[in-house]
Parts: sequence; C-alpha cells; structure tokens
Amino acid sequence: MSYQVLARKWRPRKFAELVGQEHVVRALTNALDTGRMHHAYLFTGTRGVGKTTIARIFAKSLNCERGESADPCGECSVCTAVDAGRFVDLLEIDAASNTGVDDVREVIENAQYAPSRGRFKVYLVDEVHMLSKPAFNALLKTLEEPPPHVKFLLATTDPQKLPVTVLSRCLKFNLKRLLPEQISGQMRHILAAENIAYEDAAIVELARGADGSLRDGLSLLDQAIAYGGGALKADDVRAMLGSVARGQVLGLLQALAAGQGEALMLECARIASYSPDFGGVLDDVAAVLHRIQLMQLVPGYQAEGDEGACEELAALAQQFAPEDVQLYYQIATTGRRDLPMAPDARTGFEMAVLRMLAFRPGEVGDAPATRSMPARAMPAAATVSSPGHPAPERASPSEVAAAPRPPAPAPSAPESRRAVPTDARGLPDWIALIDQAGLRGPLGQLAQNAALRDRDGQTLTLVLQEAHMHLAVEPMVGQMEERVSDALGERIRLRFVSDARAATQTPAARAAEARDAAHARAEQSIAEDPLVQALKRDFGARVVPQSIKPVSG
Repeated sequence: MSYQVLARKWRPRKFAELVGQEHVVRALTNALDTGRMHHAYLFTGTRGVGKTTIARIFAKSLNCERGESADPCGECSVCTAVDAGRFVDLLEIDAASNTGVDDVREVIENAQYAPSRGRFKVYLVDEVHMLSKPAFNALLKTLEEPPPHVKFLLATTDPQKLPVTVLSRCLKFNLKRLLPEQISGQMRHILAAENIAYEDAAIVELARGADGSLRDGLSLLDQAIAYGGGALKADDVRAMLGSVARGQVLGLLQALAAGQGEALMLECARIASYSPDFGGVLDDVAAVLHRIQLMQLVPGYQAEGDEGACEELAALAQQFAPEDVQLYYQIATTGRRDLPMAPDARTGFEMAVLRMLAFRPGEVGDAPATRSMPARAMPAAATVSSPGHPAPERASPSEVAAAPRPPAPAPSAPESRRAVPTDARGLPDWIALIDQAGLRGPLGQLAQNAALRDRDGQTLTLVLQEAHMHLAVEPMVGQMEERVSDALGERIRLRFVSDARAATQTPAARAAEARDAAHARAEQSIAEDPLVQALKRDFGARVVPQSIKPVSG
C-alpha cells in the first residue's frame, strides 16, 4: 500500500475534527440544523487553514444519505464519494487554472440541471479571485438568481481582488491563522496515533515554522520524520529548518544585557556556525523579547515553550528596562525587514545586534571598550595640516591648547536620598528629575524633548513641539508617570500639550546650545593658541573645523 502524507491522511472529515475556526463551524452548524442556508458562501484566509476542507464537509452535510445535518455520517456512498473526490454533484473548480469566461459559462449552463445523486449541486471554486473580469460577470448572473438546488462555495486567499458585486451576494467567513499551540496540539495527537517518538521541543519548533498553517505544519512534520529516520529530535528539526536553540538566543541577549561586545560577537559567531536562516534568528530574538516583556508587564503569564527557560527569562526581565525591551524588539523586527538590503545575511544580522548594543543605555562604570563614548567626552584637539607635511589625524592635547574645562558637577547623592531642586514657583528641576527618575532610551527621548510648564495639584504639564507629540503615547506616558512619581515620592500625573515655543526650553535644546557654545569656545581657543598660529604662519597649515572637540569636565 502506498504511503499517504499526513496532511491528506489526517484531513478533517467532520466539523468536530477541525482545529480552530470555531466561529465558522458554529455559524454553519446552526444554518444546517435550522435549514436557514444561503446560496453562496465565501471562505477567506491564508493557505492551509481549512477553507476547502470546510467546504467539502459542508457539501457532505448537505447531501448525506442519512439526512441533511451538521454531522454527516461519513459512511454512506455520498460521504465516501466526497472524501474520495469523486462525488458527481460536487464540482471543484481551480480558478487559478480555469480563469476564462468559457470555463465559467460551462458551469452556469450545467447549474440549471438537477443534481444527479444528492439533494444539492455544490460548486466549490478555489482561488476564486483569479477569475477574469468577464468570468466574474458571467458568474454574477447565476449568483443573482441561483436555482434552488445549487450552492456556491467560494474560497480565496485574497478577497480584496473580488468585485464588490460578488462579495455582496455571499456570506463571508474569514478563517483565522492557527496559533502555534493549536498546531502543536494536533501534531502531538497525530504522532501518538502514529506511534512515533518525539521530543516536545521539536514539536514547538515545527509549530512555529508552520506560520499559522496546519497543512504546512503537517508537511514539515512529514519532512522532519523522514529527516530523523522515523523519530523527531529537536536538534534534527532545527538543522532542517535552519533555526537555532532557544538557549543560543538567550546567550546573545545575556551578553547584550551585560554590555559585553566581545561576548556578543562570540554568540553571533556560534549561531552563524549552524548556517541558520538569519531572518529566522531575528524572529527568535523578537519572540524571546516578547516573552520577556510579558513577564515584566503581565506577571504570571507564561507562553508555550517558556517552561524550560523560566529562570533565564526572569533574569533577563530583571536586567532590561521595559522600554529597552521595546526598543530591542523594534530593532530586531526592522533588522529582519532590512536583511535583503544588507551585503549578506550574516552582516545584516550582526548589524542589527550591534545596533542594540549601540543604543543600550549607558550606566555609571561602563567600560570604554563596551560603550560608545559621547562626543562631549572626547579630548579637545584639532587636526592641523600643511602642504607637503601631512599631520597626524588628531594632534595631542600637549601640542595644541584646548578649550577651558567647564566646572565639574558636584558629586551626586545616593539615588534614594537625592533631592530634586525646585524653583520659586514650586516646580521641580526637570533636568535633575530626568536623571533621578532614570529616564533613558525611548522614555529619555520623550523627556529630553519636553519642557516643564506648570503644576496643578498632582498634575505636571509638559510642552512638546508638534513634531514630538507622537512620542507621548501609552504605555510610555504611564511608565514615565511611575518613574517620576517614585523620584518625587508622591503620585504624579503627566499632561503633554503641543507648543512651538518648546523648541528653546527643552533639556535637549539647552544641551544643544551648551554643545554649540562649548564648540565655539574650543574653536576660539584653538585659533588663539600660539603654537597653532606658528604652524599656520610657518608651514601654511590650516585647522580642520570638524576635528575640533571640546574637552569634557
């Protein structure tokens, strides 16, 4: 006996056997039980979610020899003929291959004749959106005035391409993509019935690889069984799919949390040694970040596949700030989208990971090797060059006089005791409050571009330019309120309003002014330095303005 693939062998033959799509099954079951049936049904959804399967079960329910019901017997000659694909009154048309008006005209001409064996003549048109415009017009005539013994079941993956005149004459059912939990549950059921040994992690990988399609999932399951020689092992499935183990993704994120660039690149190299699909790896990174965010914001929630990594995920949830997880997730998904534009997939993957490291919030004590140094922290220097005498790329401070150092800030008090200065109106010092509340990353961007206007009871009013109002959205505002309230020791609400004058009042604007002023002083100091003047006079040297950097305090 020839082997039958799992997707065909385990194709549902009754509504009760369907996985998911309860909303469609309920509507069709009620229609069959009450006899209130429409003449045309449209089933939409992505591939492999059950469109044609539901249509075939519906055809059996209409024509079963034991009576019209939502539970066909599956044993009579009609039911067995439908299952075998040879029921004469079920006409299946692949619109992708039969797009012309002549094909549809033949269907219409035959529709007027009574069914040969069943109660209804059922037309199942798959990928109906592929029909030509003349074919749609021909079909529309029959949809408008159908014979009482005819039912049309239309299926499509792209309902947007259907004419509204056709849509308006059908009952539309949108079939949902299946969840990984639904796919993995069906796989376990099938493997138990087939008496095939498996590792649970392998099932989780296959369910994720199915991408919402049970048919695709069962095809992958068949492939994995063959790949593993009759058994399912997680390592074999990952090798087949080009995916990596959850532990490797966790190792990458742990290196990121520690800010260790070398460790991060070692993890990238280890992942690359498996020759994975780097787009899939970024998907895995995004999926783990999603689970970390759930742990942070929805305590007690646990997604499938987290059981074996709860401790590691919980540790990362403690190390990352919630807003940073959101930033890293965005970088992962954007990096996934941009992979085709990278020189090669590995480079695109590594740049996405390095982007996460580059935007990692700075902390006191971070090593220079793992943190990028802000421009204000670089020594003041100037590049001086003369004709025929190339100068070093940057002169040392001992050779060129630097701008005066600004006074060093006073040592800060411990975080729990530091007071936020207030002005005469009782408003807190917004710049000091940003620092004390630890507003970094996306929250810091919102705070730095806002200016504190006034206070009304427990409400602080902050002004933003219109260009920055898109930053003041949930959950960022809620997170900022919590941090500001903790810093002030009282419950505070934040109110954001748009004001063009905010451009000159925000911490970001003041910091830019300070940088410009420091740069101007540094340029003046370099221009007045006797050594620089001598180099210019004696050797025709010139100062490269872009090379001048103020000295930090």
